[in-house]
Amino acid sequence: MRTPHAAMYARVASEQQAMAHTSARQVAALQARGATDGLARPERRQVLDEGYRGATLVRPALERLRDLIATGAGDRLYGPSPDRLARQYAYQVLLGDEFPRMSVEVIFLHRALGRSPEDDVLLQGPGMRAEYARATIVERHRRGQWHAARAGAVHVLSGAPSGYRYVDQHGGGQARDARGAAEARGVRQLLTWVGEERLTIGEVCRRLIQAQEVTRTGQTVWERRVVWGLLKNPAYMGAAAFGKTRQGPLRPRLRAPRGRPLQPRRAVAVVAVPAEDWMAIPVPALVATAVLAAVPEQ
Repeated sequence: MRTPHAAMYARVASEQQAMAHTSARQVAALQARGATDGLARPERRQVLDEGYRGATLVRPALERLRDLIATGAGDRLYGPSPDRLARQYAYQVLLGDEFPRMSVEVIFLHRALGRSPEDDVLLQGPGMRAEYARATIVERHRRGQWHAARAGAVHVLSGAPSGYRYVDQHGGGQARDARGAAEARGVRQLLTWVGEERLTIGEVCRRLIQAQEVTRTGQTVWERRVVWGLLKNPAYMGAAAFGKTRQGPLRPRLRAPRGRPLQPRRAVAVVAVPAEDWMAIPVPALVATAVLAAVPEQ
């Protein structure tokens, strides 16, 4: 009689959990269960996703596992619990249908799969609750940020733009963006060159390099895209913009970006929002309104 072969899958959502050896404990528990069942356990069938959230199926180890099962190389799949495979209920159902079709028995250490409709409801309950909890947290966070932005709170912004420094509220008063002397000088000069002297972006870059002005990252070389981004920032007119981007589903792509994996840890795309939908938050202006009004025209 042939000894069944087992595959094992574990996942931790954050790098902190990986450093705390949470994944190692999951793998050890799976190995112990496989040894108890007397199953063959090749190392290549032990797959682990570290730092990937369960809200997406686009995970390197899960992809390898699904490919492995599709080739008929396993008879059983061991996992800690259904939420390690996927957080969303719909994804749990998808995988729960896919693996049995490949004649693979799925065994969870902390939640046994039942054979009755009542047991299936008990199994699906945690997935539905986790999906609902995640949606609730995301919506509360979004609503909280919008209410704070309407009240003029700058802490909802991703960071203070060049020429400003973020002042937190620990020293008293409300958190705010204040002018940063060193950076503000360079940005003010840049805007003046474009708004009053009508220089091109290329000439502005050359002057900044000759003046040995330093970028926020400490570089002495100014790139056109950096200057272009500064010119488009509405904060210098006294109104920082909140809500310029939003997250959306990850679009299909043919190849990975240079230096990045094909399967990102967060399977979301950043989408630009039309300027008329931005929310303005008052901040100190760097240059006169007349100068800034001439910049878009130039």
